[in-house]
Amino acid sequence: MLTPWEKVQVARMAQRPTALYYIKHIFENFIELHGDRNFRDDPAIVGGIATLNGMPVTVIGQEKGSNITEKLFRSFGSTHPEGFRKALRLMKQAEKFNRPIVCFVDTQGAFCGIGAEERGQGQAIAQNLQEMMGLTVPVISVVLGEGGSGGALAVAVANEVYMLEHAVYSILSPEGFATILWKDSTRAQEAAKMMKMTAQDLLSMQIIDGILPEPAEGAHTDPKGVAKTIGTLLQERLTELKTMTGKQISQARYERFRKF
Repeated sequence: MLTPWEKVQVARMAQRPTALYYIKHIFENFIELHGDRNFRDDPAIVGGIATLNGMPVTVIGQEKGSNITEKLFRSFGSTHPEGFRKALRLMKQAEKFNRPIVCFVDTQGAFCGIGAEERGQGQAIAQNLQEMMGLTVPVISVVLGEGGSGGALAVAVANEVYMLEHAVYSILSPEGFATILWKDSTRAQEAAKMMKMTAQDLLSMQIIDGILPEPAEGAHTDPKGVAKTIGTLLQERLTELKTMTGKQISQARYERFRKF
């Protein structure tokens, strides 16, 4: 069994499948939509409309990129404020047309740069949290690799949240936690254990709703199998959630987070 720090290393592996891989292998007829209608298109967020075995859905994913060129282009998955605003625009569009929403979480955290702060990074994240809470369509979020801080939570205010077996989800990176607590980033391994950031820890605390299995070596050793596992879960859960009324869906989401 992997230690928390080993899981962090697996979650960060360059070979680990990204959101675009899962979008391609789970959904059909994906059409990517761009831009926040305010500043620009943030490539760290990929979103659009697709079908899941004939069911229309809106898909939003935090995309890290699969090689160094893509990673630089996509800021290693660190979302800018316009990325969060693009995601929210697509969510509100989904609500208008009564489409369920699927979010793939995979980021070390929101982009921390002067420009992002000047364009309202904190406000963009806060608005997503507020607006997602009231959405009247089902929302399911899946943590694929890293789920870091508000950058992850801004697309994870969902009716149900699931994690891949070796994914991690926390308020901060272990290095950042160790730096703040002990002024020593080299104690990240110790911090990872203290932070209770693994899928197993979070399920035991009822913060997530389930764990999706992946090979012991990581999802990259059987990406198609992991994609099939995710796809099966999404179809089952969305089919059930769609039987609820819009008011019931938003109320259930609100109560889920209030009980924390």
